[in-house]
Amino acid sequence: MSSREVVLGSIRRSLGVSGREAPRRQAVADRLAHHPRGLVPERGQRPPAERLEVFRQMVEAAAGTVAKLPRAEDVPAAVAAFLRAHNLPMAVRRGDDPRLAGLPWERAGALEVTTGASDGHQLVAVSHAFGGVAETGTLILLSGRDNPTTLNFLPDTHIVVVEARDVAGDYETVLARLREKFGAGEMPRTVNMITGPSRSADIEQMLILGAHGPRRLHVLVVGEA
Repeated sequence: MSSREVVLGSIRRSLGVSGREAPRRQAVADRLAHHPRGLVPERGQRPPAERLEVFRQMVEAAAGTVAKLPRAEDVPAAVAAFLRAHNLPMAVRRGDDPRLAGLPWERAGALEVTTGASDGHQLVAVSHAFGGVAETGTLILLSGRDNPTTLNFLPDTHIVVVEARDVAGDYETVLARLREKFGAGEMPRTVNMITGPSRSADIEQMLILGAHGPRRLHVLVVGEA
């Protein structure tokens, strides 16, 4: 028996079931088919402008920063301004996301923009989020060539662009959009849920930013909800 079979067998014995009972299997099938929503906190259930304000507050509560931009064309200049404000090199790495590729990066002056996955040598990455969750200030990023997962974790600073209209009040709404985008039974290889920069307090309960990933997270919210 594999370790998995040993663990699951122990759980079944403690419950007094075999795992083959028709009602239990039907309950699982129904749950997978109908995607019941869990309890949804009221915090994110606001009109669009208020929902974006809650999102901003929650991102900042998690030690991230937020800037609101009226148009996508403003992103390159905002990225360059952020780098200058933090005395960072004028260079960023991004994926092949067409929404990022179509931006006027030439307007950012001396900013160097390269594409592809991170090999660990880039200090700043720019990604485009599938969506945001107001109730926790969380960004939802999907893996793939458009936004390589390595850009989420290897660079020291992560700048994430999210459309204001894609910031939902709760996780359930974003997950429903995922199912709508990819279809039944399909998902990207990885869905990364990012709330603030990386942190750890494992050692002597001292909070350290950048413990397992970026020490800075900056969110650019574009447009209106």
